[in-house]
Amino acid sequence: MAPEITMYATGWCPYCARARALLERKGVSWTEIDVEAEPARRAEMIARSGRRTVPQIFIDGRPVGGSDDLHELDRSGELDALLRPKAS
Repeated sequence: MAPEITMYATGWCPYCARARALLERKGVSWTEIDVEAEPARRAEMIARSGRRTVPQIFIDGRPVGGSDDLHELDRSGELDALLRPKAS
């Protein structure tokens, strides 16, 4: 089963675009929540992550942080492990 990925973002944020590009290169799908289109979801994002900035990315409910954090996970090889499908 593929991991569940959620990204809180905005349409204009360059860091969000960078995170999207990496996830696309990895060939995974994700649910994107636009915190400008749905302002109440920003409070949800802050409650879940403890952070106010976008993007905030979660993989199987685990907060992985923002774009820089996601790219660091990729550089270290940890991202591929997180994105690997799990046996059901």
